Amino acid sequence: MTHDIALHGASGFVGALTARHLAEHAGGARIALSGRSRQRLEKVAAELGVDWPLLVTDSADRDSVAALAGSARVVASAVGPYAARGLPLVEACAAAGTSYCDLTGETLFARESIRVADGPARRSGARIVHSVGFDSVPSDLGVLLLHQRAAADGEGEPAETVLAVVDARGGFSGGTIDSLRGEIDDTAGHPELRAAARDPYALSSWTGEDTDPMRPYRDPLVGAWVAPNPLGPYNARVVRRSAALRGQDRRFRYREVIRTGTGRTAPLVAAAVSLGVGALPVGLRFRPTRLVLDRLLPAPGTGPSEKLQREGFFRIEISTRTTTGARYVCTVGAEGDPGYGATAVMFGQSALCLALDELDSPAGVSTPAVALGDALVHRLRERGFRLDVTRTG
Repeated sequence: MTHDIALHGASGFVGALTARHLAEHAGGARIALSGRSRQRLEKVAAELGVDWPLLVTDSADRDSVAALAGSARVVASAVGPYAARGLPLVEACAAAGTSYCDLTGETLFARESIRVADGPARRSGARIVHSVGFDSVPSDLGVLLLHQRAAADGEGEPAETVLAVVDARGGFSGGTIDSLRGEIDDTAGHPELRAAARDPYALSSWTGEDTDPMRPYRDPLVGAWVAPNPLGPYNARVVRRSAALRGQDRRFRYREVIRTGTGRTAPLVAAAVSLGVGALPVGLRFRPTRLVLDRLLPAPGTGPSEKLQREGFFRIEISTRTTTGARYVCTVGAEGDPGYGATAVMFGQSALCLALDELDSPAGVSTPAVALGDALVHRLRERGFRLDVTRTG
């Protein structure tokens, strides 16, 4: 293994942003850029002014993917949709003992990865860590910090817990939309896959009665009107997997919402947001509306403008009532478009964490909180992220 990190998909939208972050913050780490086109990789390297090795890799060629997995301590993959392109690389990394991270928000891909790669990764020593971007680092690390604080105070563990997006500014990338299309297509005509995708415990060994919010309501923990968070169902599955891997108290319940306020118009805003959140996947399921949406939505490989990336930000608050009745709030926030500017930081720092930090977490298909935990919290705080816990009751 000659490289610390091989960044796969380095010429794509978020891949190029991550390459830029690594060029500025990787220190002495040995980085290689990977992708299908040498010409495009050369362009990225020239724009960054780096002389990194370039690895031409075809995600559909198992020999090519195996060579990539064998070339580095960590492979960081920005090549999606992951259900269509990602599993051979996960399997190759698990077999080679190479750690891996990605940006997936696809339940069925993560579920299949657990099925085929968890055992081989445990045997080889590889850490396979999905969803190290806005999906699902803020959610997973925030709940971890609440868990640690409650334990340190002798207040049991988080029980009822809700993440509320309080404020955010950013844009959608074509890759995010393409992943949504892919999961809709994969489940069409397959009721068993659709049921698996909708299972709140799809990524966990637990079973229970936890559910994902589907309608606007006034949330007692948030103290305001809320609407469903479109990223919430996937994030919640990751957080529940972390809780199960930690052996957390099974009274834990978790949901994600968007806070719309407490004023007279808040219920109407919550209803409007809920309608919008539900309309996109419905529209993509039917051919006539999909044809229209495909012309309006960003294409794969595109994303927010540089101005929006710079001016973007997010702030979320994760509120919990513990098993002893104590209340805490974890505030997580950062500058930069959450899905891309801030995600490039989370993605790059996660890869550096896997490659360079002394981690005591187990091998296998894991989660950001379980695999990277305090090491990633420390790295993100150094990059200006806010991750603070306050006791509120």
